[in-house]
Amino acid sequence: MRTRPLKVALLGCGVVGSEVARIMTTHADDLAQRIGAPLELAGVAVRRPDRVRAGIDPDLVTTDAAALAAREDVDVAVEVIGGIEPARSLITSAFEHGASVVTANKALLAEDGATLHESAEKHGVDLYYEAAVAAAIPLVRPLRESLAGDEVGRVLGIVNGTTNFILDRMESTGAGYSEALDEATALGYAEADPTADVEGFDAAAKAAILAGIAFHTRVRLDDVHREGLADVTAADIASAKRMGCTVKLLAICERAADGRSVTARVHPAMIPLSHPLASVREAYNAVFVESEAAGQLMFYGPGAGGSPTASAVLGDLVAACRNKLSGGRGPGESAYAQLPVSPMGEVVTRYHISLDVADKPGVLAQVATVFAEHGVSIDTVRQKGKEGPHDGAWLVVVTHRAPDAALSATVEALRGLDTVRGVASIMRVEGE
Repeated sequence: MRTRPLKVALLGCGVVGSEVARIMTTHADDLAQRIGAPLELAGVAVRRPDRVRAGIDPDLVTTDAAALAAREDVDVAVEVIGGIEPARSLITSAFEHGASVVTANKALLAEDGATLHESAEKHGVDLYYEAAVAAAIPLVRPLRESLAGDEVGRVLGIVNGTTNFILDRMESTGAGYSEALDEATALGYAEADPTADVEGFDAAAKAAILAGIAFHTRVRLDDVHREGLADVTAADIASAKRMGCTVKLLAICERAADGRSVTARVHPAMIPLSHPLASVREAYNAVFVESEAAGQLMFYGPGAGGSPTASAVLGDLVAACRNKLSGGRGPGESAYAQLPVSPMGEVVTRYHISLDVADKPGVLAQVATVFAEHGVSIDTVRQKGKEGPHDGAWLVVVTHRAPDAALSATVEALRGLDTVRGVASIMRVEGE
């Protein structure tokens, strides 16, 4: 074993960063044996230096993250600050000064991953980011290494624990969206500002990363169609149950049937109870991968939290350090395909549409005619009279597979019918 330690700069020391530092200290001997050299913290960049950080030498703490990232003696920088800046500048600086980088920054990778990969390639160093997608769940490495010789056709996943917890509570307790969100916040699953989770931004960033790796093409956050949870109602959950389904917020990345384009999207969807993802409860994550040779694979586990995320960071740190010792490099960006990302309107799937209609003869015929005129075939129809003083009925239509653009045009036409009082909900049906 080499006696000179490999030096690690820790950029950020919040929930994840502090856990990374703890594991580096408590498992120092084991990590040294696995790597072939001991690890040494070169410095820890923080915003509030006066906070007590158990197990971290106060002399290592600095507020000058830029200086730490630019140190010539640092072998690997671990970035767990998050956000776009200063994270991007710090990572780029670390590359320029010869350090490999391990990051958990999904937002930055989804927005500017291509630039980071190019910089790492230019300077002959590594960029690892297993923790950016699903915390402890090994997913990035299997996609870009284990399945490198296969052709992935689809990645379907629950990649946000907060939203999965909310939907699970709505189903299991009958709670409304607001009540379930309040419970998630009280238990620490949701942030004080839950927008990134419940509006799908977090999942969309992860979808961009997954699509890029799976399909060897560059997919940015702006390429991902995104819908959040706010419009999911208890009635949607109940309707899904009647269909033998459950509702999940899914990240879906697909290669077109002809192989010439890809799509990436995040939205709530009904999936059959028979699908493996339907049984993923609480705040857990799971990703279902379909490939030509390997077939169907599922990756499951905790997708957030200090310890799970730190586990993935440490795994990448070990890999980057081994490469430093051997003089090799890990896999870089594999975006040779450069497939175009198709718009959401070209996505083909099934739909569940709930309509508030007048309860009188001929309504169903009018509705069916609108679907037919737009080329959307109806699979099943269920009508139920409303309870209360006002007349009317609920009409629930489940379609066969159709392009999203055709469904959108159908819904607009339905809103123009005098007999349709409102379109209560539209939800896609996936995983069949």
